[in-house]
Amino acid sequence: MKSAKWMLPVMLFLMSGLMVAQSLTSSHVVAQVPFDFMVSNKIIPAGECVVQAVDGNILAIRNFDARKSALVTSSRSGASNGDSTVLVFKRYGSQYFLSEIRLEGSTLTYRLPQSRAEAEMRAQNVPATQQILLASLQ
Repeated sequence: MKSAKWMLPVMLFLMSGLMVAQSLTSSHVVAQVPFDFMVSNKIIPAGECVVQAVDGNILAIRNFDARKSALVTSSRSGASNGDSTVLVFKRYGSQYFLSEIRLEGSTLTYRLPQSRAEAEMRAQNVPATQQILLASLQ
């Protein structure tokens, strides 16, 4: 009987964790990006961009109007505040690099690896700033 008391809270906890982990798998993030940016050594033009999990940590970033897309392997962390869905870019001079995707109502953050071009900018000690764009989880 003692274990039966704990079974419901444990199951609810596990179910909520699964829902958070599946949030980008079962839906997608949409944002109007006002600038060209790089991800996975590819340039994605400005416009409406859609991010969706393809398989596990593999994300597809697409601009359907420009017919450009990129696949990237991300890593997940629990550092997001979860207040809103955002795309986080690093800006070096006039170049933007997609670095994170934070999901509303979730502690999950998808972190994207640094591209070769971004690594070169960092090696040249170009100062970086962070640009955060609101997105919607659909």
